[in-house]
Amino acid sequence: MTRCLPRETAKRAAPRLAVFAAAIAFGLGAFGTPGRAQEASPGALAAAKELVEVKGATSMFDPLIPGVIETAKNAFLRTNPGLSKDLNEVAAQLRTEYAAKRSEIGVEVARTYATSFTEKELRDTVAFYKTPLGKKLMEVEPRVMEQSMTRVQNWAEKFSDDMVARVRVEMRKKGHNL
Repeated sequence: MTRCLPRETAKRAAPRLAVFAAAIAFGLGAFGTPGRAQEASPGALAAAKELVEVKGATSMFDPLIPGVIETAKNAFLRTNPGLSKDLNEVAAQLRTEYAAKRSEIGVEVARTYATSFTEKELRDTVAFYKTPLGKKLMEVEPRVMEQSMTRVQNWAEKFSDDMVARVRVEMRKKGHNL
């Protein structure tokens, strides 16, 4: 008889999967700046959906659904590695079955934009992203962000080295040789 993930363990795993999904969403910073507490008008929501589409703002969430399915599969796999073949088959089936849920992510991102910006701001933003400069920004921005992160990391490492040296100098003044 094969061992399955106990019901209690599965119940405990479900909230962790939701937290995992939320952590990915917020960790990737897809929801922009904190917005005004407002209800989204239908026009704002439509403009936000267009903005999400124009920017391709949900592509960063492509790994979300497969990742949650993989996490669930691995929770069961840890309990019984002998179920590997069947769990892989079920996971593949579920990835196909739930792929359409990806569109729900786009709606949620659009809702966030729609409650963070006015309809006019959203339409103006969509118009900007359709201009040559807006298209260039979307094309170049990932590379700029990657290079910026590398530069900031290098700066932080140098700053850290400088601070270690400075602490040593100051501690030497107090009679400590670090």
